[in-house]
Amino acid sequence: MKLFVTGGAGFIGSNFIRLVLAQNRGYSIVNYDKLTYAGNLANLRSVEKNPAYKFAKGDICDASAAEAAMAGCDAVVHFAAESHVDRSIYQPAPAIETNFTGTFVLLQVARKLQVQRFVHISSDEVYGDIPADSFSTEASPLNPSSPYSASKAGSDLLVRSFVRTYDFPGLITRSSNNYGPYQFPEKFLPLMITNALEGKPLPIYGDGKQQRDWLHVEDNCRGILSVLERGRIGEVYNIGGVDVVENLTLARRLLELLGKPETLLSYVQDRPGHDRRYALNSKKMAGELGWAPVVQLETGLRQTIEWYRSNTEWLAGVRGGDYRKYYETYYENRDSALRTITQPGRKASP
Repeated sequence: MKLFVTGGAGFIGSNFIRLVLAQNRGYSIVNYDKLTYAGNLANLRSVEKNPAYKFAKGDICDASAAEAAMAGCDAVVHFAAESHVDRSIYQPAPAIETNFTGTFVLLQVARKLQVQRFVHISSDEVYGDIPADSFSTEASPLNPSSPYSASKAGSDLLVRSFVRTYDFPGLITRSSNNYGPYQFPEKFLPLMITNALEGKPLPIYGDGKQQRDWLHVEDNCRGILSVLERGRIGEVYNIGGVDVVENLTLARRLLELLGKPETLLSYVQDRPGHDRRYALNSKKMAGELGWAPVVQLETGLRQTIEWYRSNTEWLAGVRGGDYRKYYETYYENRDSALRTITQPGRKASP
């Protein structure tokens, strides 16, 4: 089978590509990526010379380019997305264009080319805030809270509409918070780890009591591959970890593992509309596909810390330019940045 993987130079996409090629199951891969700030071909250096791998630079919103690159592929695994919630709050347009319009363009192209399967990668955030001790199932209502999660919920509904209306071979996965190697350092865990390694403050939103369901990226990629190979057309599959932990608790554990003082914790103004709890029920994945996470959070944290500690060259490469500007604007000048949301005509301080 020839796979068309969108966003394969990103965090989850690159881990998926390396996993698939390492298993030698006869797949070939076309990695289609625009190479935005979070797309990095260094994530795929270990496979760039593999004859089963090909890179094609392109935008998922460009129908003609996507069709030329997708031609001859049997299946699509669609990772490409603007995935950072904070960025979507400050600047919603890129999330809507990429996540919703881009998915629509890919669906049209894949339908025209008659691909056999189309796996759309979504998020637990589409379910929104859920009560304490509860878990979202695939049948739970969609209740997104941010422009990011709304754009993903919308793209999920587009996929389902194509399945219903056009008998399209679509499937959807919704995973919980991923962590692991090659994650761009604006996300919670790598931000905490890299700041702690350098003795910088760890920004904790609000009271830090937000609960997240943590899933190692390798477990997620195994789940996605299972859905690609054996999932039922038209179905949604939750891929969740079994470790629901408060952000503050996790930050404290990272400091403990790194031998750093808790005085590095820095409480900052909370994210607008910040959901308090995400947690997924993954019984459908277990029952139908025999999947279960295997990387325990404690083990995964230690491995992830060691990866960032050992890959300083990679880290330096992604923390220039765009990342530096983003960090200065939205963390070092956070109060000013947040005022731009309530005062739309105001520009954040540089």
